[in-house]
Amino acid sequence: MERFFNNAGPIQSENHYYIDPLTRLDWAEIRRLIAGQRYFVLHAPRQTGKTSTLLAMMAALNGEGTYACAYANIEAAQAARGDAARGIPAASQAVASSLARYLSSPAADWYRQEGRNLPAESQFFLLLEHWAGISTRPAVLFLDEVDALVGDTLISLLRQIRAGYAQRPRAFPQSIVLCGVRDVRDYRIHRGDGEVITGGSAFNIKAKSLRMGNFSPEEVKALWLQHTEATGQAFDEAIFPELWEDTAGQPWLVNALGYELTWELREKRDRGQPIALADYKEARERLIHSRATHLDQLIDKLREPRVHSVIAALLAGEQEDLNISPHDYEYVADLGLICTRPGVRIGNRIYREVIPRELTWAAQIGIANQEQEWYVASGHRLDVPKLLAAFQQFFRENVEAWIERFDYREAGPQLLMQAFLQRIVNGGGRINREYGLGRRRTDLFIEWPLDESRGLYGPMQRIVIELKILRGKLETVIGQGLEQTADYASRVGADEAHLVIFDRASDKPWDEKIWRREEKQGEREITVWGA
Repeated sequence: MERFFNNAGPIQSENHYYIDPLTRLDWAEIRRLIAGQRYFVLHAPRQTGKTSTLLAMMAALNGEGTYACAYANIEAAQAARGDAARGIPAASQAVASSLARYLSSPAADWYRQEGRNLPAESQFFLLLEHWAGISTRPAVLFLDEVDALVGDTLISLLRQIRAGYAQRPRAFPQSIVLCGVRDVRDYRIHRGDGEVITGGSAFNIKAKSLRMGNFSPEEVKALWLQHTEATGQAFDEAIFPELWEDTAGQPWLVNALGYELTWELREKRDRGQPIALADYKEARERLIHSRATHLDQLIDKLREPRVHSVIAALLAGEQEDLNISPHDYEYVADLGLICTRPGVRIGNRIYREVIPRELTWAAQIGIANQEQEWYVASGHRLDVPKLLAAFQQFFRENVEAWIERFDYREAGPQLLMQAFLQRIVNGGGRINREYGLGRRRTDLFIEWPLDESRGLYGPMQRIVIELKILRGKLETVIGQGLEQTADYASRVGADEAHLVIFDRASDKPWDEKIWRREEKQGEREITVWGA
């Protein structure tokens, strides 16, 4: 069977292209912590290869014969919510099953016969105590999806582990690694009585917190070239810079794009056909439109208040007067949604594309009486002046009602413009977006195919539209905007450029807000629109 890019579940080396999991973290540091009888945290965003790495670590430790290591996923205990009487037995059962599966430990039989009948408030502690006590080698436990647990279930689990800490290594595991999406310090545990306990206070024996990151540019390329080595099918070298910009090495995205390109594009299943940059761009669009589970989970996180405050600031381009905690930035970074160095920005270009699309989905389907064919002129060119004039009128008539519908009202004008454009461009062209903290602008780059039969493979119309909020004097904002628009248009090789300035003043009549004028910045002609 031909190997393929893995876009679901842990790695199977016989079936998947993969990067050795033990090279993706500081394996020597982890071994040092385990040898030092430390309890610590390993966290990573979802679908970054965490489970594959934990299983590889377990196999390596057991293969050396020094430790008895087990991996257990306790996510099933989440169903109990804060009911520790149900949640702790579910977590204990998951560990017992793992002891049987990976170590054939008699502790699994003990749990089935006796341990599961013990009180929930001590059941997890007693299972680990029994296992460590009868094991001929020091016990090591990798406990995955800990942060899926909530309320008293999570508090009880953490406290039972803490209770056994002083007994290690003879009567409790020598080392326990808590694994999840978040660091334990970010756990906000809400009890039934209204009390909120932080993970740091419930589990104050943590020695260190390690984060597993994305692939490096070299690893991304090496992974994809495994397909070329296995099948002979070559990738255009121009793909790899685009692949890095689109994913920033996020493992699921890297693999999902590889799978989309080499299997879902059916004509490319012929391994004799090389893969061109246009094929890659088509696969990228298909993946974005697929609303895959990974991307749906990403959008679901946008509803969390801590995430909202950070992403809203990025979408609006604001920086000053923001009351955002550094811990919120760290939390959103731990989820993989943003990078914080060298500056705060969305984690990768695909996320930057998906977030506004999804936030404006209801608006896109709710905008009436706007059809693509109205704005397509002779030569299949997009009539952008006609499109922006229509948006001015739409914005005038609908802005207040529509912005109130957005969860992210702080970036309402920018999102409404993107919803309007996406409705028209969808199914024909493509919109690329640039925005971020402190930019005070959103750059939109539209690529529109001029030959319908050739689509993305043929000649393209390239349009830049820059969005700014009016702050201060209009002429100053226009001057800054013209310079920024011209620079962006030159960088992307745009054929035409437009600058849209939104005036949020509630006491100004619309006849003063809606206008159009032609400007030049150097040799670049730019149309400026008021809204």
